[in-house]
Amino acid sequence: MRLIHPLSGLAALLACGLALAHGVAEGDARFMEQSAGAQLMPFLYLGAKHMATGYDHLLFLFGVIFFLYRMKDVGLYVTLFAVGHSTTLLYGVLSGTHVDPYLVDAIIGLSVVYKALDNLGAFKVWLGVQPDTRAAVLVFGFFHGFGLATKLQDFTLPEEGLVANILAFNVGVEIGQILALGAILIAMDAWRRSHAFARQAFAANVALMAAGFVLVGYQLTGFFTQT
Repeated sequence: MRLIHPLSGLAALLACGLALAHGVAEGDARFMEQSAGAQLMPFLYLGAKHMATGYDHLLFLFGVIFFLYRMKDVGLYVTLFAVGHSTTLLYGVLSGTHVDPYLVDAIIGLSVVYKALDNLGAFKVWLGVQPDTRAAVLVFGFFHGFGLATKLQDFTLPEEGLVANILAFNVGVEIGQILALGAILIAMDAWRRSHAFARQAFAANVALMAAGFVLVGYQLTGFFTQT
């Protein structure tokens, strides 16, 4: 496996469309606004679809599991992220708490930068201590959940069945996360078995950090130019 493979994978995630971060397709949004009553299976599907195509989530999770080799550790960190993501997604939508989506998505971009720097050992060198990665994953999970909540708040969702539908959507998000993570783990396992992994790991995390900065710049540009 040559260096181009992991780096081109990161580029492909960005190339799929920056505007789609936490986005909901027009047809899906129209369905959600017109759905009266509990529509559990459709909302579950939409939640899974969001996570499977949410490249900002995937970039962060890619960084989180990059150096995790035991399924016990993978399960712990993914659970922490899921708890954080689910909490603020449900709270944001059901309570109506609103924050600027550009700023939230900029922080999500920073979460990608943070995890890349963490993987590179930068904090140990700069600060002399290693920050608690578990706490960081949980905290950034809160922001990732709020990122999606801000998008759902843009829609006029029917009150009838709202709680059930949002719960189903959240379950779908977690199912999508498991499916996407499974694919990432398969690819990572094959990559780790190659002799080139140790040599390519540094460059891959630099590319991951660069991708995070691109996300931050894109969102801050939107924030300062919004009308």
